[in-house]
Amino acid sequence: MSWTFKSVAVVGSGAIGLYYGGRLAAAGEDVRFLLRSDYDAISEGGLKVESVHGDFAVPELRAFRTSAEIGPVDLVIVAWKATANHSLLDVLPPLLHEGTQVLTLQNGLGNCEAIAEITGAERVVGGLCFVCINRIFPGLVRHSAGGRVSIGEWRPGIPGRAEELAGRFKAAGISASAVANLEQAQWEKLIWNIPFNGLSVSEGGITTDVLLANPETESEMRALMTEVIMAARALGLDLSDELIDFNIERTRPMGPYKTSSMIDFVEGREVEVGPIWKEPLRRAKAAGVGMPHLEKLVRRINYLVG
Repeated sequence: MSWTFKSVAVVGSGAIGLYYGGRLAAAGEDVRFLLRSDYDAISEGGLKVESVHGDFAVPELRAFRTSAEIGPVDLVIVAWKATANHSLLDVLPPLLHEGTQVLTLQNGLGNCEAIAEITGAERVVGGLCFVCINRIFPGLVRHSAGGRVSIGEWRPGIPGRAEELAGRFKAAGISASAVANLEQAQWEKLIWNIPFNGLSVSEGGITTDVLLANPETESEMRALMTEVIMAARALGLDLSDELIDFNIERTRPMGPYKTSSMIDFVEGREVEVGPIWKEPLRRAKAAGVGMPHLEKLVRRINYLVG
């Protein structure tokens, strides 16, 4: 059995959803965006993306206020923050027909499970975005570095499905690949997300360059990364110690980058504490691995975000 798609719905049209959905739309794909607060601005002015890989625009974005207005599609891309997952039960069903597949591009752990409760596990595919990107204001996204997407099966599904998705993303100018082990890719991303997103919040809302300029903070980052690797290994995943230096050094050229969690914190929005920090900690404990640095970080974040 093979699978492909003709129509796409983007659920969560923030920086991630607009950037990746926008590239697909600019390449000629039938992409429909679920918009709420930005609906009027984007309906009138379209989408503009300032990108290190070349600026582009989608002057007439297909914008909708509800998933019922979008209707059933072949592929749903869930790109909103995991803090909005309580709305999945309302938003997803109107988008589904019997062959609809769902790709989540969300951070952390537990998102595939949340979607599978509604769609069934066989429809769910996981994607990881390695990208520096910010929504500047309605209709304008700034992409400053990276952009790679790794796509993998959460549970055994349709043969070739992840490869088909990666191929269509690549055709739209997105660096994408199918990965054999989604769980390993998720933990590899946590090596960056746990310390950089976490400390950018726990230190009061600061950028990555400030974090790296402080030797004590960098040492804490390395300790957190080491814990993530040890937890992943206890879960049977082969993560290399070399990923610590790799993630530190690839972040230095980003300059004063604002992590997504820092932006949420500074702007008073809910922070993705569960999927990025609490769920990895829970899984590590279940595997018999202590993560004292992460426990301390979670306490500090909880204190700040309430």
